[in-house]
Amino acid sequence: MVGDHTVIFAGPGERIEMTHRAHSRNNFARGALLAARWVAQQPPGLYDMMDVLNLKNRS
Repeated sequence: MVGDHTVIFAGPGERIEMTHRAHSRNNFARGALLAARWVAQQPPGLYDMMDVLNLKNRS
């Protein structure tokens, strides 16, 4: 197992779990290449993945 991540939302007497399991590093590599290509086209500055994925300032 390459990556196993679980988020737990818990309350009194109950919980919800959301799990992501990665079986390969290929998806992570694709994301890293996407980010590298994107940032190479940007002016100097401070960026995060919200910028790369164009998720900032969305309603």
